[in-house]
Amino acid sequence: MTKHVLVTGGAGYIGSHACKALRDAGYTPVAFDNLVTGWQDAVKFGPFEQGDLLDRSRLDAVFAKWRPVAVMHFAALSQVGESMSMPGKYWLNNVMGSLNLFEASIAAGCLNVVFSSTCATYGDHDNVVLDETTPQHPINAYGASKRAIEDMLRDFGASNGVNAVVFRYFNVAGADPEAEVGEFHRPETHLIPLMLDAIDGKRGALTIFGTDYDTPDGTCIRDYVHVCDLVDAHVLGLKWLEDGRESRVFNLGTGMGFSVREVVSASRTVTNRDVPIIEGERRAGDCTRLVSGSSRAVQELGWRPKRSDMATMIADAWRWHQSGSYER
Repeated sequence: MTKHVLVTGGAGYIGSHACKALRDAGYTPVAFDNLVTGWQDAVKFGPFEQGDLLDRSRLDAVFAKWRPVAVMHFAALSQVGESMSMPGKYWLNNVMGSLNLFEASIAAGCLNVVFSSTCATYGDHDNVVLDETTPQHPINAYGASKRAIEDMLRDFGASNGVNAVVFRYFNVAGADPEAEVGEFHRPETHLIPLMLDAIDGKRGALTIFGTDYDTPDGTCIRDYVHVCDLVDAHVLGLKWLEDGRESRVFNLGTGMGFSVREVVSASRTVTNRDVPIIEGERRAGDCTRLVSGSSRAVQELGWRPKRSDMATMIADAWRWHQSGSYER
């Protein structure tokens, strides 16, 4: 019997990799995307349904057509800076869209949800390794919207029996090693693809936002996890729910922090090319240091990151970048 999984944001960066991982695990992913930030060429591993989470009738039709056994929910706006200047956009799209999705899912009897949350729900906890018990005090509307969705899932669990695995993850990087899908955003805001564009002459230089942070080299420190390791955890989370286990929150990271300058240095080693740099001012909403404690995912899910060393993440991203697929 075919098991369909509805993957919201399935045409996006993480969602498209999740679709491949689901296919490889024996599921049929149904990518649901409005193509505002995703791109249809990334939908390669199952059927595609174009639609918006704010359109309840469209959601109802997709649930009726495919009768998924679970929802894997990635669709969201995710630019921290934009969320600071346009918070209403994030509350409408992320929170109201999720409310529509969960109510449609409940109406269809689909009660298993794997949710893509974020470390941004924690806020700024400098010099602390963040684990699932760290207090959540988001400092931007993006993180606040994700925390609200987590609360929503908890409430629907109590009222309607929704079972959810929530993943709070850190900076996602890398690309499919076979270069079938990779990272591509409009506009691009993530460090590694911006850096590779600068290396390749597709942009003038990489801007480092803030060089006066309280870190060894003055630049922000982040925990990076390979996108393939990340989506492997999502498949494990789905199986956790299918085994009838209770709702659970997991951090996903490596526990290793890299500053912006350290990432730039690693890219020089991997690509054997220089990175043109411009030093800029800090961005509103950026934390100094975000590093994960992910022992719960390792111990309870059996998650084992395989490709999350910095050199491999950059090498896989560089291979995808050089393929030219993202330019289509």
